[in-house]
Amino acid sequence: MTYPLPVADTEVKLPTDLVLTPLQNGALGKGRPVMEWLTTFHLASVVLDPYTNESSWILRTATRVLEEFRGCDVRINLIVTAGAADAAAFLGPLTEKFLVFCDPDRSAVKALGLTELPAFVLTQVDGVVGAKAEGWNPEEWEKVADAIAAITKWSSIELPGAGDPVPFRGSPALG
Repeated sequence: MTYPLPVADTEVKLPTDLVLTPLQNGALGKGRPVMEWLTTFHLASVVLDPYTNESSWILRTATRVLEEFRGCDVRINLIVTAGAADAAAFLGPLTEKFLVFCDPDRSAVKALGLTELPAFVLTQVDGVVGAKAEGWNPEEWEKVADAIAAITKWSSIELPGAGDPVPFRGSPALG
């Protein structure tokens, strides 16, 4: 099936053996291969590094953006580059509102081809990264939102919104 999505410079397809481990009740749940998470829905992920200011600056905006897609045919989620305790401490009550994956070894970050965090990523059901934005550039995040809207026949979101931070580069994704 072909989708009218913005095309990345190079196609990134996630390895089928990539395991995503959810945070459940403050502890790590059972990790499953990424393709099991993609059996029914695409993934709309915001990737955060809880040890950097950049990810904390975008947290409110990121959750607002994801909330716009709650109810459409994507699995909205946060990927946090930390273990269970640090992810729970960083997100607080957001762990009850969103599916959260812990990525302390940054294997998902590497597989997604990210160089800066925070990031906003659409992963299609076939494991291909359909769109991504790194750092906080409202126009780029809006392109990812538009790609999600196109693939799910949903309404997109205009960015920036009231209270959003000014654009900024992200922190290094791999270190």
